[in-house]
Amino acid sequence: MRAIEKKMPATEKMPVTAGSVRAVFSRIYGNADGVRIARAPGRVNLIGEHTDYNDGYVLPVAIDRQVIVAAQPRPDRVVKLYSVEYDIQVEFNLDQIQYDVEHRWTNYFRGVLKMLEDRGIRLKGMNALVTGDVPQGAGLSSSAAFEVASCYAAQLVSDFPMDPVEMALLCQQAENDFVGVSCGIMDQFASRMARQGHALFLDCRTRAYEQVPLPSRGMRIVICDSGVRRGLVDSEYNNRRRECEAGVAYFRSVLPDIIALRDVPVEEFEEYGGELPPVVRKRCAHVIYENTRVQRSVEVLKAGDIAAFGRLMYESHESLRDLYEVSCPELDALVDIARGLRGVLGARMTGAGFGGCTVNLVEEDAVDGFCAAMPEAYARAAGEERAGRLKIYVTSAEDGAMELLV
Repeated sequence: MRAIEKKMPATEKMPVTAGSVRAVFSRIYGNADGVRIARAPGRVNLIGEHTDYNDGYVLPVAIDRQVIVAAQPRPDRVVKLYSVEYDIQVEFNLDQIQYDVEHRWTNYFRGVLKMLEDRGIRLKGMNALVTGDVPQGAGLSSSAAFEVASCYAAQLVSDFPMDPVEMALLCQQAENDFVGVSCGIMDQFASRMARQGHALFLDCRTRAYEQVPLPSRGMRIVICDSGVRRGLVDSEYNNRRRECEAGVAYFRSVLPDIIALRDVPVEEFEEYGGELPPVVRKRCAHVIYENTRVQRSVEVLKAGDIAAFGRLMYESHESLRDLYEVSCPELDALVDIARGLRGVLGARMTGAGFGGCTVNLVEEDAVDGFCAAMPEAYARAAGEERAGRLKIYVTSAEDGAMELLV
C-alpha cells in the first residue's frame, strides 16, 4: 500500500467514535472481534516553559485532539499496525522488535512494546490500527499521545497491571531510549493523567502532581499555530541546557545543596547571580522566575483569579522572549495581536520555541471575534505567506487516556 497525505484540513476535528473505529478496523482486518480501543490526547502547556529539564514545575492541559489505537489479540507473536492517515500497514514480531528506518512513525508504537517486553511483560500479538487528529509538528505532543494510546491498547489486549504513573514513565522511556528523543516527562504525564476542566500541576523532579481546577465556564483555550517549524530547536535546546548547567555549577559553589535551578530561591539568585556571565544569568533568571510563576499560577487559579493568571502568562512570554531568547518574530506578533483583542485574558508562546504555537485564554463570547481578527492581523505583521500557514484550534481542558467503549 502507498503512503497518502492526510486529506482532513488541520483546523477540523476528526469525529471519532468507537463505532466508526470498529468499522474501519473491520474493513482492514476482516472483523473486529475482541477489538479494544484506547484514546490518548495531545496537550498544551499553559505555563512553565523550559523548566522541566531543570527539575522544575509545569502546568499543562490535555486538549480535545487525540490519537486512537485499536487492537485485537492474535494467537501468535506477530504485530500488524495499520495507519489510517498514511494508508500503510507494517508487520513485525514481538520477539524481535527493531527500529524501523523506513517507517519512522511506527517507532513510537514499537518502542512502547519493546519497553513492555523488556520489563518481562509477555505481550500477545495483535492486529492494530492508529488514527488521530493531533496536528504533527505543532508542539502539541502527537508523539506522546501515540505512545500512551499504544501502551493503553497493549494493556487492554494483554491484560497486565500498570498504574497511570508507571505508564507515563514507560512511554517517556520509549521515546528517550528507542525513538532517541530526549524529552521530559510532561507530555506523557499530561496525556495519561490529565482531567477534564483541570490543569495538571506537575513537579518534574518528584513527579508529584495535582489537578488544578480551571474556570468551569466562560473561557476557552485557543491555540495559534504560527506556521513556523522549529528548525533551530535541537542546537539551541542543547545550548540552553549547557547554559543552565553552567548556572547550576556556579550556584553549587556558593550554595552546596543546589542540585538544579529549581533549588535556587529567588532571594539567593538576586544576591549571588550578579557574578554569572550575562547570558547564563539571563537563562537562570528565566527558569527561576518561571518556576515561581507556575507556583503562583496554581495559587491564583485555586482562588478563581483568572485575570491574574493571564498576567502571569504574558510575563512568561516576555521572559522567554527576552531572557531565554527562544521566541521568534512570528510568535511575538501573535502574542502582541492577542493582547490587543477583546476578551483575551492571557497569551504566551508554548513549547520549545523558535516557532510552533501560542496558547491564549479567551473569554468564550470573544472566541469568534478572536478567530476572525487574528489571520488578517497576522498577515499584516508576518506577511501573507506566513499567514497562509496560520492554524487556529479552539479547545478546552480534557481527560487523559481512556478506553473508548461501544
